[in-house]
Amino acid sequence: MDNITALGGEVYEIDTRMAGYSGITAGYLILGDRPCLVETGTSTSAPIVRDALTSLGVGPADLATVVVTHIHLDHAGGVGDIARFYPEAEIVVHEKGARHLADPSRLMSSARMVWGDKLDTLFGELSPTESSRIRALGDTGTIDLGNGRTLSSHYSPGHAKHHVGLIDSGTGDLYVGDAAGVYLPQTGDLRPATPPPDFDLQTALGSIALFESLAPQRLLFSHYGPVGNVAETLERSAEELRVWVDLTRRAHSEGMDLDHAVAMVRERTRERYAALKDDGTAEQFELLSGAPSNVAGILHWLNRVQP
Repeated sequence: MDNITALGGEVYEIDTRMAGYSGITAGYLILGDRPCLVETGTSTSAPIVRDALTSLGVGPADLATVVVTHIHLDHAGGVGDIARFYPEAEIVVHEKGARHLADPSRLMSSARMVWGDKLDTLFGELSPTESSRIRALGDTGTIDLGNGRTLSSHYSPGHAKHHVGLIDSGTGDLYVGDAAGVYLPQTGDLRPATPPPDFDLQTALGSIALFESLAPQRLLFSHYGPVGNVAETLERSAEELRVWVDLTRRAHSEGMDLDHAVAMVRERTRERYAALKDDGTAEQFELLSGAPSNVAGILHWLNRVQP
């Protein structure tokens, strides 16, 4: 299948073809004695992910674990569907997100308020998962991949209060979710992901510092793909956060409303990103890490810390 890329170490990147796009959201299959899927993608992507797993030899009774870095719908919207396709799989999530996988009604209501009619096209509907199948993680946790190999979970809020990073003991790969921002492999651009309501600058910087301390060999971005230059990439992640916060803080201090703040930040950051010079990659970048969402999240945080 043309949406599967072998990354070595029995790790396979799966393009979930979110909303029909390529290169938006990746799921990752770790094969071995106890196959593990990291990130399901959206509900509408679930059949695509299932077909990819089938082509890699993982049948309905074979998948041992499904783990999501956080419960945003582009990462975990397909959990209920994947759980139904793979009835033996344990579903692993941070404890602050577990109840929303069991009962998604509040999460879906909030998402519909934000996305409106676009919700069905972009994400679909998160189906509930039986609570008995969900394992809730604390600040740290371990997932057994078989043969002594483990996936260790590390609480990394800042982007979201239910976010974890995951490091593979066999490869040194660190699954960063959205805590290090979004990466566009076509251009090498890296942009922060700071949506409301959970963004907090110091917590986000602390998560990046935690990732550095884990000394990963490679970063696996959910948006999108593997990056080998770990130290430089994490340094850039922190720098981008500071740039966006400084600009939004300036707009906030000048009393700008959201629309004017977004316009200012867009203008001041335009030259930082090669992706914005091409209509195709610009559309992709905005879908991945939209300026309105990022600025709204930073303003929400600023109103908490300096009303």
